[in-house]
Amino acid sequence: MKKSLTQLITGVGVVSSGLVPSLAHADFIKDSSGTLDLKNYYFNRDYREAASQSMRAEWAQGFILGIKSGFTEGTVGFGLDLTGMLGVKLDSSPGLSGTGLLQRDSDKNVSDEYSKLGVTAKARFAQSELRVGYLVPDLPILQPNTSRLFPQSFSGTQLVSNDISNLKITLGQIDQAKDRDSTNYEDMKLTTVSKVYKSTALSDQFRFAGGDYSLTPNTLLSYHFAALDSIYQQQYVGFKNNFGVGPGTLKTDVRYFKSDKDGAGLAGKVDNSALSSRLTYQYGGHSIGGGFQQQYGTTPFTYLDGSITYLFTEYQFSNFTQTRERAWHARYDYNFADLGLPGLLFGIKYAKGDSAEVLGFNREGREWERDLDLGYVVQNGPFKGVSMRWRNALSKGNYFNDVNENRVMLGYTLALW
Repeated sequence: MKKSLTQLITGVGVVSSGLVPSLAHADFIKDSSGTLDLKNYYFNRDYREAASQSMRAEWAQGFILGIKSGFTEGTVGFGLDLTGMLGVKLDSSPGLSGTGLLQRDSDKNVSDEYSKLGVTAKARFAQSELRVGYLVPDLPILQPNTSRLFPQSFSGTQLVSNDISNLKITLGQIDQAKDRDSTNYEDMKLTTVSKVYKSTALSDQFRFAGGDYSLTPNTLLSYHFAALDSIYQQQYVGFKNNFGVGPGTLKTDVRYFKSDKDGAGLAGKVDNSALSSRLTYQYGGHSIGGGFQQQYGTTPFTYLDGSITYLFTEYQFSNFTQTRERAWHARYDYNFADLGLPGLLFGIKYAKGDSAEVLGFNREGREWERDLDLGYVVQNGPFKGVSMRWRNALSKGNYFNDVNENRVMLGYTLALW
């Protein structure tokens, strides 16, 4: 492992040293930063009565080396970001693999370690920034899965502009995707919820564009569009608003999606609309909220394979996105800083879905899930900055096996400069 980590750091250094001389400038160097993120991760998912694989359990250590440059001076500034990742197996076996932490082959044999490198060229003009290469976007119509050692990543081009007052514009194109536990970029496909969409339909062009407009300091209006060439297209409309009520703050958030097939529709028929809403009241360290979600149309919710949804029912195991499924959800969070214990956070959430139409299941689909989340970041002493987190999920339904899942994570970010 020590040799691999050294090779990873050396590799990033070689790439950066080869490019920096041609770009070297005071701001390019002065505004640069380097960090090393450490994450120790244990994952256990118990499928209870599953006939094939009743449990997935693995333990791994992750290292993420991030180097970000500043921009060269001039009307157009140029820069470079490098991200090196190394995952090391601490415990696993073919019969327990598949958690998404570690890379494995077609025979379910797990690699002792795996690494990957992301390189992003960037340019800045006024209040606009262009990024080309390694991307981990954060968009309503594209939410990379970041819930394991490493994030799902993409290769492509993205432009973000803040040149118009109160308006953020984002547009770009993704060419390929790399799963969180993979080292290879691949063409993209639609998530095959209950095998409704064809998994053999692939595309190397995901186009997106959108805007987020701050109507007031507390009100945000959003519209985004995306299309996976010849497979599906999707529109998103969002509304967020915060205002004071009594001693606290009331937050409203409504998200609406409309999806259809794009071009030839290689993955099959796409006919889905989704409404997801949440109302939250925050007072002191307390935050309590809930809402309603409904899937409309004749097919399930659409999103890129390997990614997650931008729905309020995106839970640890389920996201409640079957055809015509409706769900009620609620959550409570508490920040113990209100009691003089900064760094300690607790959360619990629950969702219940029904009226789901599931391919191959001839009755009404029903499910529910309860998630617990407890985290702490050390505030002082020699272990200051060390984070600890435990997440537990219990999920039950009448069309899948019950699931009990536990995740334990230890993390630390070291600033190199």
